[in-house]
Amino acid sequence: MDILDDEGLPVKTEKGRPSIERLTKRMAEWKHKRPLRREVKEVKETEQADTKADSSSWVRIRLFPIWLRILMVLAIIAVAMVLGVMVGYGVIGDGEPSDALKWRTWQHIIDIMSGQK
Repeated sequence: MDILDDEGLPVKTEKGRPSIERLTKRMAEWKHKRPLRREVKEVKETEQADTKADSSSWVRIRLFPIWLRILMVLAIIAVAMVLGVMVGYGVIGDGEPSDALKWRTWQHIIDIMSGQK
């Protein structure tokens, strides 16, 4: 005894496979739906083109201008270098951290490196 679907077609054959009648009906329905899919695709493409055209007219206003960002990064780098020199000279080198900022200290380091002292 075959199990019938809502349309009166057998759902499965004796071996448990879908029936040929049901498959052919589904294929026919699918073929009729294909043009609708193409239409949907065309509508989506036109909507995407419209949004792309609208997005090109949109201008982003930045909170900080690019030149100010660059200056801030350079200032942060300079402060990090000064703090690194002070920590390196004061903590690691057993000197006074404020001495790392004096020209006399740097002149002494340059003299040692060049071989004058």
